[in-house]
Amino acid sequence: MQRRDLLKASPFVLAATVGQVSLADAQTEPSPAQALANVRTYGATGDGKTVDTPAINRAIEAVAAAGGGTLVFPAGTYLSFTIRLKSNVELHLSRGCTILAADSPKRGETTGYNGGSYDAAEPNDPWTPYQDYGHNHWRNSLFYAENQHDFSITGPGLIFGKGLSHGSNGARGDYYDFVANQPGVGNKAIALKNCHNVLLRDFSLLKGGHFAVLATGVDNLTFDNLLIDTDRDGFDIDCCRNVRVSNCTVNSPWDDGICPKSSYALGYARPTENVTIANNYVTGTYELGSVIAGTWKKFADDAPIPRQGRIKCGTESNGGFRNITISGNVLEGSKGISLETSDGAYLEDIAITGNTLRDTIDAPLFLRLSRRNRNPRETVRPGTLRRIVISNLVSYNSAASTASIFHGLPENMIEDVKISNCYFGHEGLPKTMRVHWAETTQPMPDWHTILVPELEAAYPELLQFGPTPSNGFFIRHLHNLEMSHVEIAPAHPDPRPAFWLEDTHRTDFLAITAPPQQNFSLHQVSDFRLTWSRAAKDTTLPTADHQLL
Repeated sequence: MQRRDLLKASPFVLAATVGQVSLADAQTEPSPAQALANVRTYGATGDGKTVDTPAINRAIEAVAAAGGGTLVFPAGTYLSFTIRLKSNVELHLSRGCTILAADSPKRGETTGYNGGSYDAAEPNDPWTPYQDYGHNHWRNSLFYAENQHDFSITGPGLIFGKGLSHGSNGARGDYYDFVANQPGVGNKAIALKNCHNVLLRDFSLLKGGHFAVLATGVDNLTFDNLLIDTDRDGFDIDCCRNVRVSNCTVNSPWDDGICPKSSYALGYARPTENVTIANNYVTGTYELGSVIAGTWKKFADDAPIPRQGRIKCGTESNGGFRNITISGNVLEGSKGISLETSDGAYLEDIAITGNTLRDTIDAPLFLRLSRRNRNPRETVRPGTLRRIVISNLVSYNSAASTASIFHGLPENMIEDVKISNCYFGHEGLPKTMRVHWAETTQPMPDWHTILVPELEAAYPELLQFGPTPSNGFFIRHLHNLEMSHVEIAPAHPDPRPAFWLEDTHRTDFLAITAPPQQNFSLHQVSDFRLTWSRAAKDTTLPTADHQLL
């Protein structure tokens, strides 16, 4: 291929041809007319032993100074500390290329591999009390960008965060357990702050630290066809607008897979809005590294792993979540889909449709409106959780100690929820139940004695409520629920009612299927209607309390 033809090629053609490009074809000093550069020309060795950070950053600066272009990483292992992304520069990771995070300083040491270290974590006071350590800092990362625009990381190569800290206690996999807040330690794979027009496409990422990707205040952000196999969070999309997450695989056994958030890390409440999460596979059940390796090795049933995975809005929830669709996703061996507002967020206008869940380890759905209020006192306000549509959902073989929970507050209810055309198959009344974060089990108590706590100011996590006296849904403090063409299908006998309703007002049930038994337990309920259902006879009640149907 002639150089003039290669320069016209898209990054995807480049990925297939980069192995044929001689070093003479790479540009030593790119100009605006020369949009392609080779990182080796700037001194990067790719030998897996030499620290290539200075050469990589020098190459990025040169491409940016020339007006932008594509910086190619040919096959090889590029050992690196912090790589600083710049506007108008695409990093293209060729097949056979690995960006390897160099080892951070170990406990009691001040430098890491060959005397190097990651960029220092910048101060974020006075906002640090309102979110976890990892959310407050961006520079202490393998890749970092702030106030940049129109840049991308693409190509079929691998980002391997071997030397990063996951920010929690205990080793995960066969890797050293670095301490996140120790000076010089890298804490996340890719951290972006106040950027726009960003594309992440086609690469794989192994062991991403606290976050494979943390995006805070990033607009027009696209994740596409990424393979993430990581030791904590997958994608945290915090205070972002116009985001597309599609065609990705995320294995995140220890934390959330795809997670819109709305923290106070920017120093003000900014909503996450206009987000589509579509056609992804999310799991928490496979051993670290086995998804990328293609062995797909599941954890043993008794392994003390929370198997988190899941798609969740929250927990950080100051600004809000608006205009979000979650569609066409497959969740396996993870927790279910969660919508949480606990810090005053307005969580509104959410559509969840066409998703399948299998072997969910807590419950398929969790909607929580609470008042943890982890934000500055002068900004405290009641949150909202309303206008939620859930349809065409299939859940098979989920755990059943705790039902799907929709839980508001007595003075601040969840509002306007519609559920239709859904199948919820679960294991039936269990003998044991997962507790805490789902990493351990305990015997299931007598379900007749179960009292579900309110937990108004607690961390919003479904299993923290403990077991429920219902096997399909536990619904408390909600106004205006419509549920139609929904089946609750225990695989084994479960004498608990399918539905527990408490302090609910205006609830309509149409074409509900459940095993023939008492399926509705009603407590402080008003304006209840049930019709054309196999779960119970047609019933209309202006009020009901301590009543079974």
